[in-house]
Amino acid sequence: MGTIDISYSYMLIFYAMVVIPVLIAGFLKLGNTRAIIIGVIRMTVQMFVMGLYLEYLFRFNNIWVNFGWVLFMITIANITVNRNAGLKTLRLFFSVFLGIAVSALFVVAVFVFLAIRPEPFYDARYLIPVTGMVVGNCMRANVIALERFFSSIKKNEKEFLTYLLMGASLKEASLPYIREAVKPALAPQLSTIATLGLVSLPGMMTGQILGGAAPIVAIKYQIAIMISIFTAITLTTVLNLFLSLRIAFNEYQILRKDIFRK
Repeated sequence: MGTIDISYSYMLIFYAMVVIPVLIAGFLKLGNTRAIIIGVIRMTVQMFVMGLYLEYLFRFNNIWVNFGWVLFMITIANITVNRNAGLKTLRLFFSVFLGIAVSALFVVAVFVFLAIRPEPFYDARYLIPVTGMVVGNCMRANVIALERFFSSIKKNEKEFLTYLLMGASLKEASLPYIREAVKPALAPQLSTIATLGLVSLPGMMTGQILGGAAPIVAIKYQIAIMISIFTAITLTTVLNLFLSLRIAFNEYQILRKDIFRK
């Protein structure tokens, strides 16, 4: 049994529903009405382009194209993390890229190459969607962690400098702020894991069931991907925060002001 298609005429109903948040935003004067409309248009164009691309990607299924797309996703996530965290992309590009790449590729390798073991091992049907889910969640967690970390350092700069003057190393002085940054970055995923199956039926499981997979198979996939994502975001947030210390602070262990976007 395949997934039931949604006709383009019925898709118009979903686009019509966008009027509701637009009207609410206008009534409350949130100032993001234009952003909502542009966001929906961008999503539509990007998703249909992606759909066409993935259709040919799955047919072609070339190892270099597949891994090239994985690196492209990590690069886009890297740029998005720095921009949304208020940091200059070029200054922290390699540290954020390394933090996301190491964490995401590690859990993807375990999930795809060890657990599923498709033939061929680089099968785009498994490699690309799994990597996308992992990298997407790593991206959101890193935005929270990096923004919280550097904003806390700026806000409590005198306290931070006091730690240094009392003899603490940069890592020791940064540790309280790293804890403060990592905890909220993990909180959304942790709450999702704790309520999985009670509050929500998540995307991978729902998609597989709609595609005709047995529920128990879909459940095993969902548990595996949730553990993989949680492991990846824990690794990537901690790695990125520690890697950023060498770039974000000068030789006197003072926070560089030129790492922030104006």
